[in-house]
Amino acid sequence: MHIMARQKQIFLTLFFPILLFSLSQTCRAHNITKILAEHPEFSQFNHYLTATRLASEINRRLTITVLAIDNSAMSALIARHFTLQTMRHVLSLHILVDYYGSKKLHQLSRSSTLSSSLFQATGSAPGTTGYVNITDHKKGHVTFSTEDLPDGASPATYVKSLKEFPYNLSVIQVSSVLTSPEAEAPVPPPAPVNLTELMYAKGCKAFADLLLATADVQTTFYDNVDGGLTIFCPIDSAVKAFMPKYKNLTAARQTAILLYHGVPVYYSMQQLKSNNGVVSTLATGGGVKPTYTYSVKNAVETVTLNTKVDEATIKAMVHDEDPLSIFSIDKFLQPKEMFKAVLAPAPAPAPHKKKKKGKATDDSSSDDAYSPDSSSDDTDAADKSAAGRIAENWVSAFAAIVVAFAALVVF
Repeated sequence: MHIMARQKQIFLTLFFPILLFSLSQTCRAHNITKILAEHPEFSQFNHYLTATRLASEINRRLTITVLAIDNSAMSALIARHFTLQTMRHVLSLHILVDYYGSKKLHQLSRSSTLSSSLFQATGSAPGTTGYVNITDHKKGHVTFSTEDLPDGASPATYVKSLKEFPYNLSVIQVSSVLTSPEAEAPVPPPAPVNLTELMYAKGCKAFADLLLATADVQTTFYDNVDGGLTIFCPIDSAVKAFMPKYKNLTAARQTAILLYHGVPVYYSMQQLKSNNGVVSTLATGGGVKPTYTYSVKNAVETVTLNTKVDEATIKAMVHDEDPLSIFSIDKFLQPKEMFKAVLAPAPAPAPHKKKKKGKATDDSSSDDAYSPDSSSDDTDAADKSAAGRIAENWVSAFAAIVVAFAALVVF
């Protein structure tokens, strides 16, 4: 009996950390933009989460609570004509870096707690001004107020829960915008950046010269900096190797291929290393079918960009400061919309035995004609909804639980 008990103890010690990890993955995939899109009355709040790049910050965090504000409450905030950076500070107060579902809010120990907001967690708030007081007044009445709430100002009130993934993501509606003089204070505009100077200093002079020679491309790059921009600049040797092809392109295609190296979203190196998927570029049109895209793939510490024509590897970080990141790459990115896609050859069919006697014949044949506009499985994978990924993870976790109980019965 003691041996069996010991075996159970060893099994549980080894298995349950794996089980808990598996369960934790069930809730990691969430997309705040899609969640709020199901509620049109929060369209303005949803829009500004994207415009201020807070949506991506919410999606990458494991534990988060979003205090959503409906269009009626947002209209008063919009009417104050805050800059985008100030709006980011104000909305950051509505993102708590802890989980507070409806049940937890109504069961607070000592009826109140202090929670850190994203405004505090990112270091933007001085002192304790980025903390939010949560108070349960019983009878279903819960309020939220900032540490620097002005005298006479009213706290926001809990209205209802919109979406909850227990202990991971909670999206709840509050009655009004959280008031904070510190968050609403004017923010000095960021110092202007010189993209070409940054590239000159880190081995991308030839690519920078191409930008300088194309005024429209330069303008497009600069116009996208404030909203978030990632640039992949080929190193000088890569530009030199590609120049014969570049010179044969029409002016319109030269513009498109330069814009192809810009992604209208800010990605830090850490984000690139932790995410795989298809990204749109500055050259991507507004059509139904995505064009001028490529796949970001990572393996350990190496990040590659695959266009289906060539694959470039990120060599170094040129600049990385939100909202702009620039990375040098070892090849000039060639879109499949301009060049013939190169697909890996299919593996040779396995030899099979023939019943009839005689010489074996080789029926294999090769086909090197590939269409540059062939559809991409990566795009379908990138469009997979967060809800689908969560469902798959729950199935895996459930299967793990079944295996565990079966093993316990054996023991």
